[in-house]
Amino acid sequence: MGFVTPDYGTLFWMTIIFGILLIIMKKFAWKPILNGLKERETSIADALASADKAREEVEHLKADHEKIIAEARKEKEIILKEARDLKDKLLTEAKKQASSEGQKIVANARQQVQNEKDAAINEIKKQVADLSVLIAEKVIQKELKDKQTQETLVQDLLKDLKLQ
Repeated sequence: MGFVTPDYGTLFWMTIIFGILLIIMKKFAWKPILNGLKERETSIADALASADKAREEVEHLKADHEKIIAEARKEKEIILKEARDLKDKLLTEAKKQASSEGQKIVANARQQVQNEKDAAINEIKKQVADLSVLIAEKVIQKELKDKQTQETLVQDLLKDLKLQ
């Protein structure tokens, strides 16, 4: 039963060996273990700090991203508004130009009609004059069948031509 109830000598030597083990552990093992624990603690703290910093940077980048998207939307709206304004301006100018071209075409057509009308009137006057001369010639030929009357008429015409 020596194992269940230890002896005082065994207890004494166990205590001395445990004390020596503690001294050896304190001298050689505690400092590296504590340094390792401190390094581990600082590395964990650094990792947490860098994670917090990364989270802040992500939030900052997200805010910047949202700001850039908002600016892009504003620019898109401005560009679309300018495009609509330009389209309206071009349509208005095209309508004005088409109207002015239409008026020019109508004016040219009216001028052509007037020119053709004047030409037709002049042609009719010329034809009337030719017909009048022809009719007068025939009337004169009938009236001036004798030679004496023809000579008198020629003499009178020559006198009229010299006066003018």
